[in-house]
Amino acid sequence: MSYIARRTDGGADAPLFLTFHGTGGSEDQFHGLAEQLLPGAHIVSPRGDVSEMGAPRYFRRTGEGVYDMADLAQRTAAMTAFIEGEKARTGASRVIGLGYSNGANILASVAFERPDLVDDMVLMHPLIPWQPPAQPGLAGRRVLITAGEQDPICPAPMTKALATYLTGQAARVQTHWHPGGHEIRQDEVTAIQGFLATENA
Repeated sequence: MSYIARRTDGGADAPLFLTFHGTGGSEDQFHGLAEQLLPGAHIVSPRGDVSEMGAPRYFRRTGEGVYDMADLAQRTAAMTAFIEGEKARTGASRVIGLGYSNGANILASVAFERPDLVDDMVLMHPLIPWQPPAQPGLAGRRVLITAGEQDPICPAPMTKALATYLTGQAARVQTHWHPGGHEIRQDEVTAIQGFLATENA
């Protein structure tokens, strides 16, 4: 299984920056932003290969916040293989993932299974409606979670539960909240810039 993806190749020692769109988005949603955030990086943006009434997604769901867990497991394995392939292709020693909403969820799901693949993660408005198992491999991984305090799709208590879980696995977690809902605001982008600029902090 492969993905339609947009790619921008970087230099020999450049990091690999993966972006994952939200429901209804495309490989173009965050590709340009990634180029601005990390000029010179290898940028790879796969398009979700599941269609929900024409809206691309990375895995199936049966309702708002209700995931098809069997499909999620299959799609997580496929995305893991894709990331492994891109890491081998670019030879990157540092891998960064940025995902929004459904894209954040597939990125998190990959990290729960294979925490060695992505060093730094930006999870924008994630929704993880299940309790992930303990994952010692998350120790030391850097994670930025951005969220809206009034997000009707990703309720604040569930976002906080994810942050608590990741902290419990000894990941290095930062959170950034804005007072709005599911929309992405400029202060989130500013927080992401700061997070990426301090990789060794």
